[in-house]
Amino acid sequence: MDQTELIDKITSEVLSRLKIQPTSQTTPVVSASGTTVTREITSSSSSSGGESSSGVANTARMSSTVALTPASIAKYIDHTLLKPDATEEQIDKLCDEAVEYGFYSVCVNSCWVEHCARRLRGTGVKVACVVGFPLGAMDSRSKSFETRNAIENGADEIDMVMNIGALKSGNLRWVEEDIRWVLRACRPTTVLKVILENALLTDSEKVIACQIAKKAGAQFVKTSTGFAKSGATVEDVALMRRTVGPKMGVKAAGGIRDFETARAMIVAGATRIGASSSVAIVTGKAATGSY
Repeated sequence: MDQTELIDKITSEVLSRLKIQPTSQTTPVVSASGTTVTREITSSSSSSGGESSSGVANTARMSSTVALTPASIAKYIDHTLLKPDATEEQIDKLCDEAVEYGFYSVCVNSCWVEHCARRLRGTGVKVACVVGFPLGAMDSRSKSFETRNAIENGADEIDMVMNIGALKSGNLRWVEEDIRWVLRACRPTTVLKVILENALLTDSEKVIACQIAKKAGAQFVKTSTGFAKSGATVEDVALMRRTVGPKMGVKAAGGIRDFETARAMIVAGATRIGASSSVAIVTGKAATGSY
């Protein structure tokens, strides 16, 4: 049994357990040359996953006939600084770089959300905040409170860490409800991304996690926190894209430090890139970041 057949088998079993009917769809995938290739994908017909009034569908589709260049990748990037010792000066630099290079957002810890929202007001750069970071092991109510507080302080997007231990215990209801706790704290315009932390999961667990996130109503699934033993891989991005179908967002994060790696992630199906080496990615310079 090859990987595609294995993924289809796992997905079918997961959809059955989650009581979602599969539908066969096609999705355009950007090739390395910038042309559009059509690939058939099995995705769920759940009404909760994928698009929202926030316009996330526009960032979650991979239709492009323009060749990917370092400059064009800027709009895919969440410019990220999540180090515990990040200073105000470094956060200000993050915001200024996001404006200068046209990055989609800055992604920061919750203590910096209000500061970034003030500094970026009127620039068009969004503010993303991590929740339950980096372990995902805190109580759902705590994640919900952190989410609500971040949004009140100006967060446009929430990157929450899934309850990894609950998934590995086979408690799928707990995993889904944990996501729903966060989703209920969001506004209709808030984009919710669920971080799976793929380095700690088997392929079957990745498929299950993707389907649960989609069923719960999240707009994105995300590969990694950047704090585990490894980050995003092309193989994982392709697996996640195949699992969630064409409309839901896939964010690749962790270890993406140059243009070629970022482009490979987009070709595989990523519609957002999380990186601290964002400037290096869009200018072709040597990367200095670790995320």
